[in-house]
Amino acid sequence: MKHLNDIRLSMLDLVAVREGGTVADALKVALRTAQHAESLGFTRYWLAEHHNMSGIACSATAVLVGHIAGGTQRMRVGSGGVMLPNHAPLVVAEAFGTLAELYPDRIDLGLGRAPGTDPMTMRALRRNRTESEDDFPRDVAELQHLLGPVQPGQRVIANPGSGTNVPIWLLGSSLFSARLAAERGLPFAFASHFAPRMLLQALDVYRSHFKPSAQLAKPYVIIGVPLIAAPTDDEAEFLATSTYQRVLGILTGQRGQLPPPVQGFMQRLHPQEQAGIADFLAAAVIGGPETVREGLQALAQATDADEFMIVSDLFDPALRLRSLTITAEAMAEQTVSVPEPSA
Repeated sequence: MKHLNDIRLSMLDLVAVREGGTVADALKVALRTAQHAESLGFTRYWLAEHHNMSGIACSATAVLVGHIAGGTQRMRVGSGGVMLPNHAPLVVAEAFGTLAELYPDRIDLGLGRAPGTDPMTMRALRRNRTESEDDFPRDVAELQHLLGPVQPGQRVIANPGSGTNVPIWLLGSSLFSARLAAERGLPFAFASHFAPRMLLQALDVYRSHFKPSAQLAKPYVIIGVPLIAAPTDDEAEFLATSTYQRVLGILTGQRGQLPPPVQGFMQRLHPQEQAGIADFLAAAVIGGPETVREGLQALAQATDADEFMIVSDLFDPALRLRSLTITAEAMAEQTVSVPEPSA
């Protein structure tokens, strides 16, 4: 079993728009957060893809990846993920191929198979296309082909894109992507930051069926971790009420901008609402430094993860940066270098 000093630390940003703030504010906060994460030694910084949500400013994922990569120096930057059913593989290959040429050896391409939005917006994104279960594996294979070396007789070439071999990651919250990642020998990121129920089963499927590939010699796992750290458990729990309100909005179909924390929020909810939030955030780590350390160590022992991808939705951007610092310090004792997944 891994200890904390064997595990990489990274971040997923949904680029939350805060109540009273603007999209421009959210984009500035994202860049400042990425720069702080890089200063703390984070391995990668990923941006999600969502659409038609007033509280999230990450719909143009490739644009944001370029913005964050341009404002940082060393950290890997990527998508967590591009929702592949919304895009033609050639368009994705050209966008991320361009990013790879601009920022060599720093770009990741995480792929998901959900639309990342509501049914009406899904139709607006995909027009009249009908998705089948076979489409996602076929599109992943096409992307691998387009990002690899040009083959003799190949008529459709991603330019930029071909020969860049941008690392592809498969993202998922069920067994489907776990099996596909294992089949293709790709690294796998499980979305336990919002759908933790099948985490252990998916990791078992991925590891037990993994086939080595040119990209990856052995299984490599990222797990999503909702994380809020503060100097004390009580303060962290108070700050987490912003996340609790956001989750309740998701569960009740009342999404909005990220709200400020509210004292005693959970205690005022119906038990069924409390249970729904707890289920959504079952993998969350919330507390002071020792609680965070113990929570992350428990996740490490349960999952044997190679990397934690934290999601940290605090209303106050400065306290969010402090949360990242406390988290990094909690994991930093006797820190060792963990190799980047490779062939």
